[in-house]
Amino acid sequence: MRTTRESSCSRTRSPIQTRAQCPVLRAIALGIAILSAQVLAQSASHAPSGMASPEWPGWGGPRRDFTADSTGLAASWPRGGPARVWRRPLGEGQSGIVVDHERLFTLYRPPTGVKMRWASKEVVVALDTRTGRTLWEHEYPASTDTMDFANGAGPHATPLIVGNRVFAAGTNKQFFALEKATGRVLWSHDFVREFNAPGNALRYLVKPGYAASPLAYKDMVIAMVGGPGQGVMAFRQDDGRVVWRAGRFSDIAQASPQLINLDGRDQLVVASNDGVHGVDPSTGNALWGPVPLEKQYGAHISTPVWSERDRVLFFTAAYDGGSKLLKLSSVGQTTSVTELWFSNRLRVHFGNVLRIGDLYIGSSGESGPSLLTALDVRTGAVVWQDRRFAKSTLLFADGKVILIDEDGTLAMLTIARDKATLLDRAAVTSSTAWTAPALVGTTLYLRDRADIMALNLGRP
Repeated sequence: MRTTRESSCSRTRSPIQTRAQCPVLRAIALGIAILSAQVLAQSASHAPSGMASPEWPGWGGPRRDFTADSTGLAASWPRGGPARVWRRPLGEGQSGIVVDHERLFTLYRPPTGVKMRWASKEVVVALDTRTGRTLWEHEYPASTDTMDFANGAGPHATPLIVGNRVFAAGTNKQFFALEKATGRVLWSHDFVREFNAPGNALRYLVKPGYAASPLAYKDMVIAMVGGPGQGVMAFRQDDGRVVWRAGRFSDIAQASPQLINLDGRDQLVVASNDGVHGVDPSTGNALWGPVPLEKQYGAHISTPVWSERDRVLFFTAAYDGGSKLLKLSSVGQTTSVTELWFSNRLRVHFGNVLRIGDLYIGSSGESGPSLLTALDVRTGAVVWQDRRFAKSTLLFADGKVILIDEDGTLAMLTIARDKATLLDRAAVTSSTAWTAPALVGTTLYLRDRADIMALNLGRP
């Protein structure tokens, strides 16, 4: 091969080239090739699996708004409900499911076999999306001493996939960065021990533990923490170093932070028990707020909903709370916030809210009957209410709402200005279902307080 390359060099060099120049050219070419290979290898090691983004990377899906780009969903299901791809036991917890091609991730608390007796540990788990088989687990201590799990044990926060990492938060405010392929801990923080964060949501009548799901921004991961000047904090994704701390509120709410864009400027929306705040996600500097929501009992759990088209921000809370709509406007380098309306007719507890056309759709109520409720975006007036379901979580895809209520009923509806039309419904879980589902293609991943499963919602 060496003779062949030298012969080729001899044939192609110009009359003024010397024979000594050919090895130089070859060395340069070899160096470029090696450098290119190193760059490609480095890029691959930091890229998501398959060089493609996760289909359902974190809380609320690709856009954090519980909408999916799926098509081909069936308009009805076989008798007995959608075809089951797989189902397996898991354990307690309301942590959501995130999906990255062949893997899905969630958190759970192992069962003890004794009612109302909770294990003192939690688990981050990776499962095979095709079979539900466990690929790896990371187990960590999780005390129940300061918790009230009468209404369901944690963990509650949903993990987040970014590149080759999975970020996960436990009930006791432990925060982990794990290697996606193996579950190896890359770095971790204990918000209570390291940063003196409050150990629990102190204003809650019931103390269920930490629930806010993390959010990625640039090379940072942002998490609610709590404590003076550090209601929310940003960490480097690669090594966990603190980038900034923000928020004079010490008592964080359980709502997950939301990223919005106002006139080309990114803003982070976070909730405390004082209300809703706007923060610069690059620096942590306060931009606006807080805007209070009256008498929440500290139970602000539902994630705010942003509509970039009309620059309005919706947020809601249960008990004697309600819903508010804010209009955000840019005024030079500042943000002006105007309250457009308040309604106590939609009070979402731990569920989520969908914006569909000119309606906000959510399950209103905390204990007892819950009504699927539609509010007019412009006025806040109730347009319709539907009494057919218990307290529910929702997602929207292919022109349809997929609903799972706490009694384990899965339903598919279409939404119109005057009503919700039921296309089909089926009982799919045997235990209380409080976790919002995830949809990838036509496969729906959901869990209750005992099992996790995958269902095929596609057309036959």
